Formats: sequence, structure tokens, C-alpha cells
Amino acid sequence: MINRDAALEKLKSYQPDSYQYQHALYSEAIMRAMAPRFDADPDAWGLCGLLHDVDFPLTKSTPEQHGLKAKELLEGFEGVDSEIMHAIMAHNSEYTGVEPSSNLDYALRCAETVTGMISAAALMRPTGMEGMEPKSIKKKMKDKAFAAAVNRDNIRECEKIGLPLDEFLAIAIKAMS
Repeated sequence: MINRDAALEKLKSYQPDSYQYQHALYSEAIMRAMAPRFDADPDAWGLCGLLHDVDFPLTKSTPEQHGLKAKELLEGFEGVDSEIMHAIMAHNSEYTGVEPSSNLDYALRCAETVTGMISAAALMRPTGMEGMEPKSIKKKMKDKAFAAAVNRDNIRECEKIGLPLDEFLAIAIKAMS
């Protein structure tokens, strides 16, 4: 498996802005926390979360390339196997046409999406993420004007892999904290 420091250096080499960098770290944390629930390798799942947007600085104006360009950038990078590559391409399936099919694929889609909802909710709370509960995120998800760019359907994809929304949100909140 790839050394995490090498993966971080790879990510940083494409100069993500501070928001994208924090998003990568949050996505990694959630993926690591979800892995045991699926008897999966936390290091591999964390790597997937960390590198899923490696190409974003290069593709932000061409969303149809986001995920596909990542595959190109990561090919031959030790530890990034075909399963991780597929998940990275499938996290943007609306544009790439690469459909999610595995637990890893769906886990990445819901994990990387929920970071925006939880971060936005934390900004609205005097205590940030401290004491945040899944029910407060579910309430925010019902308000279409709140964090309007966050795709609620992607978050609910956790249920496609047998992970109830409340349990997923609890995992995500704890991991991001």
C-alpha cells in the first residue's frame, strides 16, 4: 500500500486550494471510518478519499473530465488499484458516465458529498461540530436552500450499500470531528 505521505505529496503537487485540501482530508477521514463497517481496508479506503479530487485544480472548468483526468494522473502510482480508480471515476458519474457499482464506489460518493453539508452546518453552530447530531444534519438536508449545491441524493446512496442514513451521518460527523 502507498505511503500516506507520498499520497499527500501527490495531492499537493496539483496545488489544491485550502478548501479542496480540507475536503480531501475530511473525505479520507470518513472513508477510513466507514471501511471497518464493510470489512474493508481503512488505508485503501482512506487513500481513495484522499485522492478522489486530485485532478480538480485541472478540471474545475471541465467537469466531464473530473475523475477521468484523475485516472490519468494516478496510473502507475503505487497502491492505487483498479478498484480505487473506478471509485474515483464513479464519484462524478453524472459527468463521466462511469456508474458506481461497488461498496467502495457508493461509499466515496456519499462520503465526499456529506463533507459539504456537515461543514456548512458546523459554520452555523456556535460549537461547530462539537455535539452535532445526525438529526440536525437530516433537518438541514430537508432545507433545499441550505448548502444548495450539496447533492442530497448522493448522501442517501449510503443506503444502497446497507448503511442507514443515521448511522452514516454519525460516522461522518465523528470522523470529521
